[in-house]
Amino acid sequence: MLTAIFKDWARRAAQPVALTLGSLGLTPNMLTVIGFALSVGVAVILWLGHLSIGGFLVLVVSAFDMLDGALARATRQTTRFGAFLDSTLDRYSEAALLTGLLMFLVVQGDQLGSLLAIAALVGSFMVSYTRARAEGLGLSCEVGWLARPERIIILGLGLIFGLAVPALAVVAVLANFTAGQRVAHVWRATREQ
Repeated sequence: MLTAIFKDWARRAAQPVALTLGSLGLTPNMLTVIGFALSVGVAVILWLGHLSIGGFLVLVVSAFDMLDGALARATRQTTRFGAFLDSTLDRYSEAALLTGLLMFLVVQGDQLGSLLAIAALVGSFMVSYTRARAEGLGLSCEVGWLARPERIIILGLGLIFGLAVPALAVVAVLANFTAGQRVAHVWRATREQ
């Protein structure tokens, strides 16, 4: 997972942009919905086969995704519903991106790439689910190699450099491995109770 130093830097960098958007009357929840809509737009671009442009936009839109939280923290508008909405639409956004790429691969007749896109989608959901389920049990579960930021960076760079299928392979394998790491973490934590 990305280091806490990088996360802190990214949050500080996002704050001035978020405050500017907030001064235009946008709320954190509005930014969350806009970010999701942008992800759907990028998914369509991927489906149409514009992979390099789509890869660049994957990275840009994912950076935009930090703005809702930055605005909420800076303006003290953090709410439980806002956090829930953000997490939910993050899952939908990632699903949209992978589905857009999957649809392109299906049209191209790339069976291996299509299977890897499905495996990446399943792994991505399982990384999120295992953490949410662990937290529902009162356990911290921010462990593992491939959280959402890493998945997005790998996918975006793979698309930019014409390595979509290898990037999907990395995400598929490591996302599912990360879910396994989280299962093992929860098993160890609950075994000691």
